[in-house]
Amino acid sequence: MNTKDALLEKLQNKTASIAVLGLGYVGLPFATVFAEAGFNVVGIDPDASKIEKLDEGVSYIQDVPTELVARLVETGKLKATTDFAVLAEADAVSICVPTPLRKTGDPDLSFILAVTRELAKYMHPGMVVVLESTTYPGTTREILLPQLGEDNELIVGEDYFLAFSPERVDPGREDWTTINTPKVVGGITEACSEVATIWYEGALETVVSVSSSEVAEMAKLLENTFRMINIGLVNEMAVMCDRLGIDVWEVIDAAATKPFGFMKFTPGPGLGGHCIPIDPLYLSWKLRSLNYTARFIELASEINLGMPRYVVRKVQDALNELGKPLKGSRVLVLGAAYKPDIDDLRESPALDVIGLLEQKGSAVSYHDPFVTRIKEDEFELESVPDLMAAVRDADCVVIITNHSEYDYSAILDAATYIVDTRNALGEMGRKSPKVVRL
Repeated sequence: MNTKDALLEKLQNKTASIAVLGLGYVGLPFATVFAEAGFNVVGIDPDASKIEKLDEGVSYIQDVPTELVARLVETGKLKATTDFAVLAEADAVSICVPTPLRKTGDPDLSFILAVTRELAKYMHPGMVVVLESTTYPGTTREILLPQLGEDNELIVGEDYFLAFSPERVDPGREDWTTINTPKVVGGITEACSEVATIWYEGALETVVSVSSSEVAEMAKLLENTFRMINIGLVNEMAVMCDRLGIDVWEVIDAAATKPFGFMKFTPGPGLGGHCIPIDPLYLSWKLRSLNYTARFIELASEINLGMPRYVVRKVQDALNELGKPLKGSRVLVLGAAYKPDIDDLRESPALDVIGLLEQKGSAVSYHDPFVTRIKEDEFELESVPDLMAAVRDADCVVIITNHSEYDYSAILDAATYIVDTRNALGEMGRKSPKVVRL
């Protein structure tokens, strides 16, 4: 039996040993899904505190129940370690590490490079490796392939198999999860695609195989660029409607009645999460190296990045109505997470809004039922313990994240003035003279 067939047999009968590099918002859900499907899974992460929690059967990711982790750890299906040496026994490896942007706007591949160097030490025939971290087209072939195969004298598509499969995690969702969200897979060779597809079909409901790793990498960037540009469009629409004295939310609701040719997007205080604010800029950076300007991406990014300042101007205007300056006024920010009902702070526009308000001398506080503490380079805050007391005490309340557990009617009654960036108050806000809407 050749190397490929032997590996396929292990994957199909679920005797293959799975390793997941990176146990964050992507890696831990991935690891638990495959462990539940019957594979033996080991997660590797340099953060010893994560390993300690998993060893105790405790989840630190909101979407992964502690009960599930405890059961998988107890049965031995899920283990965790900081030691990369366990890769010597791995048959299938998923790389789920962060890929942030540097302040200069270019992709920071340091996490991918670091784990790839470690993985290269333990590469052996009969392995399949899939990169899940979002990056620019060409990363799998240009960065991983030379280190994993050529440096070990292994032939890709014969001795080992390399592919890219973009993560599609949307924290907080219960309808579309790791198991049922269709999974795109593209290999370096046809055999690589086949092996990676067979592996993923062992736990995921739908796997979509494409012709190359570059197609899979580009598909991810298209998905998030589509969202980024359309959010930029409605954010600019909000600014234009404000100038024209038109309610942008009413405009959007009216347009959304069209049953074809329109998809509803809503404005907000900026972009949040790891994907949408970041991923399209990988593509923009890559294209600049080819002497091409991704104009839609650059323009949408400019508009979206400007929204926190636009929100702060709205707060300033609201305070002017009360005869108060922004400096010294008490401003309460409601919601710190980047989207409702989760605890994820990554790239949250709330951080920019809070930072800008503090720069202008406001006495800023915040409340978030899911985020008890914020620690940034510029400021450190804890969520106020008494929401309604803080609302009554504030000169202006700014709704940044519309968490479902907020009693917006009570907040409206108690507040002096509100800037609602999410239309959280709905018709109440439209009718109230003390509400400014985005």
